[in-house]
Amino acid sequence: MGRRALVLAGLLLGACTTKKSSSPEAALDTPDSRYPPAEGLPGCRLYGEPHVTGQPPNAGRVPLVLAEMSGLAASSRHPGVLWTHNDSGNAFQVFALDELGTVRATLTLTGVEPGDVPRMDLEDIAVGPCAPGEQRSCIYLADTGDNFERRAQVRVFRFPEPEEVADATVPVETLPFTYPDKPHDAEALVLEARTARLAVITKARDSLGVVFALDGLAPGTVAKATRLGELRSPGNVDFRTTAADLHESGQRLVLRTYTRVWEVRRPGANGLEELVQGQIAEVPGPSQAQSEAITYLPGGRSFVLGSEFAGQLLYRVDCR
Repeated sequence: MGRRALVLAGLLLGACTTKKSSSPEAALDTPDSRYPPAEGLPGCRLYGEPHVTGQPPNAGRVPLVLAEMSGLAASSRHPGVLWTHNDSGNAFQVFALDELGTVRATLTLTGVEPGDVPRMDLEDIAVGPCAPGEQRSCIYLADTGDNFERRAQVRVFRFPEPEEVADATVPVETLPFTYPDKPHDAEALVLEARTARLAVITKARDSLGVVFALDGLAPGTVAKATRLGELRSPGNVDFRTTAADLHESGQRLVLRTYTRVWEVRRPGANGLEELVQGQIAEVPGPSQAQSEAITYLPGGRSFVLGSEFAGQLLYRVDCR
């Protein structure tokens, strides 16, 4: 009995003094294998888990006036402002939102025939230079939704980003375009900050979408989009991109679908033609009811996600 007691005591002492291989803190520092690191790129190497914007009880939520939020674009000119809009069937307006979901300004847009507004299908928004090399920034709004793929011509609206965050009535320019093959449903608009070049990503049923560059956009002319390539998730496990944003470096592109978030990565990419050939990796994202909005924040080290339905939470993902 004495020998057995001694052996048992030794085992218990070893269990108490042996360093554990993991701890809650260590678990937090251990990267999730689903999310490969981004090597050799500006911005985050790894992203942390999504968290609600703001702090309880003042958590960020989609306000009632944005019950069909369908796009987000972070302003560099006005820190903390997210430009956003509703989907089809709503007033022709853009809103300045903060991360708590407070509406700081409403822009009522003009410049189209009143009877044309009900036929719009506004799907995404972007902010960037009004033209290559310009310091002035513009807001771009994509009227590119086409659920039944019947629209022979779609368009982007453009207007200068306001100098002040305040309610205003703003005229827009209409920039129409067509596709080179057939009509497409597109819910994602991105802008290349260096060149002011726009592109849309289609909402495809069998991939993350086809990327079309929108070169030659101008009022009074109909531009023809240029196909740059098709995006597929690893194993082609996800489809239907509903929102996207291009990193300020031009070397990363974040994509939102109804179920996941993906990032296209290519170190040193010199334009969208090169970026679309990059690696596609899953990144952390929250589960949302109708996820149709995503934007990088200025500096490119965080992104914010929103969804349709008033009262839904706004989420933010930062570097790990």
